[in-house]
Parts: sequence; C-alpha cells; structure tokens
Amino acid sequence: MLLENKNAVIYGAGGGLGGGVARTFAREGARVFLAGRTRGSLEAVAADVAAAGGAAEVAVVDALDEQAVDEHVAAVVARAGSIDVSVNLVNRGDVQGIPLVEMAAADLTRAVTTGLLANFHTARAAARHMTTQGSGVILTVTSGSAKGTAPLMGSTGPADAATEAFMRYLAAEVGQHGVRVLGIYTAGVPETLSPERIASVNPNTQLDAAALEQMLAGMAQMTMLRRAPSLAQVADTAAFLASDRAAGITGTIVNVTCGLVPG
Repeated sequence: MLLENKNAVIYGAGGGLGGGVARTFAREGARVFLAGRTRGSLEAVAADVAAAGGAAEVAVVDALDEQAVDEHVAAVVARAGSIDVSVNLVNRGDVQGIPLVEMAAADLTRAVTTGLLANFHTARAAARHMTTQGSGVILTVTSGSAKGTAPLMGSTGPADAATEAFMRYLAAEVGQHGVRVLGIYTAGVPETLSPERIASVNPNTQLDAAALEQMLAGMAQMTMLRRAPSLAQVADTAAFLASDRAAGITGTIVNVTCGLVPG
C-alpha cells in the first residue's frame, strides 16, 4: 500500500473531491483525519472509510481560523505521533460567469483571500511539525485557470495563481527539511459536479440533469484525451504524490485534467 503507516489530514474532506481523496488514502493504508465545517458530510465519509476497513477521525475545523487549525494539527500529532500528509481541498467560493468589468471587488477577492489563507493556515501548521520530524508532504489542488485566458472564469484564475505561487515558495523554504510541497491541476471531474454545485459558482448557469450531462460531454470533448478525469484518477494521483514513491517530486504541479489545461 502506498500510504501504509502515514497520518493524513484532509481539509474539505466532506466534499466530492475531498471524500474521494480520503477514501483512496485510507484504502492505501493511511490513517485519515477528516477536517471541514460540516460534521454530517465528514461523518458520511468516515463511515465509508470504516466500512472498507480503514481508520478515520472527524473534526469540525474552519481552515480560515488559524488557531483552530493549529490546535487541530497539534492534537493529531499528539494522538498519532506525526503528521505525514496535509491536503487542502477547501471550497473557496469562486465566482464565474460574470465579466471582470462587471464583477464586484468582493466577488473577485473572496476566492483569492479564502484560498490563499486556507492554504497558508493549513500548510503552515503542518510544515511546522513536518520540518521538525524531517519529512512530510503538503498537497493543494487548483484548476489550472491561472495559465489560461478563457473568458468569464471570474475569480478562479487569480485565486489559483495566488495559491500556486505560495506553494512554490513554501516548497523552496521547507525542502531542506525533507518536506515536499506539490499541487494538482484538475477540472471538470464529473462525480464532483451537480447542478447545485455549478450554480453556486456560476449563478447564471442553471442546469437540470440532462443539461449537466450535455455540458460534461462538451467539456470532455475539449480535452486532449476526449474524456474527463475521473475522481479515482485524481485521488490516485494524490496518493502517489503523497507517497514515498514520489520522493523526487516537489515544488511543481501535476496535471490531471486529461489535457483540458495544456502543459
């Protein structure tokens, strides 16, 4: 198993992507600590992990509350003995579908601020312990929109760019202590999308189930592989990057978009 005897904290573990990563990490042998703001969704993921024979613990933690994050990570280390992997999959509150010249400043800055602070708080808390123990992996996920020029992506590109820059600088600082910091690009993962989820990001896009399937099919045709990345593929990539088999990789972003985002 890739993550046997590893302790992994997953922020946003109650979401579609977070739940998939948590289940995969547990299947690969990790003891997973599920953190997020909604206990019910976290406990549902924990139940799945337990049913599959894994070990999961739940904590209600707001990644924007730095004291709460620090205290939770300290509690994990005290309980488990180490923190080996930290994954941030927190919802940033992106706003899309509005031209930048018409967008309110608060709508632009919300995702930038939320994404950057959530990653800063969680990565900093983990790195402080990881540098002392001499090992660890910090992972974040962005969409690759910072590289593109697609219209009406709103706050997503700036938010991605801020998080990616932070990731690279942190990797340069903590690498000498044996800590790796990495990113993953992914977008359009069908299992994580619903009409409600899309409307929460782009209120101008109201879809029923049939329209959602049509939209996903169109996105798949835009990729180099002519298919969308699956949740399992994204989660498996995260597990590999968090494992010792990826020990030579840091300070970079692995592209799991099936070629939707080039490079």
